[in-house]
Amino acid sequence: MKYLRRFLGFVFSHLLVLVLVLSLMTVAFYYAMNLTNIQVVVKDGMARRAQVIMMEEDTAELNKYFQRTFLEHDTALIAALQGASPYRDYNVRGIDHRIDMGFFWLWPWDDTARLEIVERIPSIDGRAKAAKADQLVAEGGASALYPPQWQSCRYRAVLVRENGQWRIRSLSLMEELEDNGR
Repeated sequence: MKYLRRFLGFVFSHLLVLVLVLSLMTVAFYYAMNLTNIQVVVKDGMARRAQVIMMEEDTAELNKYFQRTFLEHDTALIAALQGASPYRDYNVRGIDHRIDMGFFWLWPWDDTARLEIVERIPSIDGRAKAAKADQLVAEGGASALYPPQWQSCRYRAVLVRENGQWRIRSLSLMEELEDNGR
């Protein structure tokens, strides 16, 4: 009996250690998977949003990254679609879009993620449209030939998982940064 008890104690202690190691590996795997998916959604989504605002690109692809309710209430996007964007008089060919994300923790069973992001666009490649160039120079000088700087901002983002896909539900402006991307 003494040997049976020792044997069972040995088996159960090693089984417990194995279960704990496998549980830790599972949590780490799902955390890494969700973290990667969220990073892709935030970086690509915010870059696509900036491109739509500056370059007048198609908005259909934004549905991959944002919930429809967010898109319907995004003031910068609405202004761009209505022709009131400060970039409407410029041909923007490219942007250097940068996103910095803070640390956040997400359990494998969580369907909502909250994180802070900093969006910067340090350089915008573009010039004034030929039809508007003379008017812009007359109003703002020679520097008006180039698109205005993008306002760098710190946001609090809330993402939700719907049908296995992460989407940005809201962006709350926390602070406008002084460096404007530089």
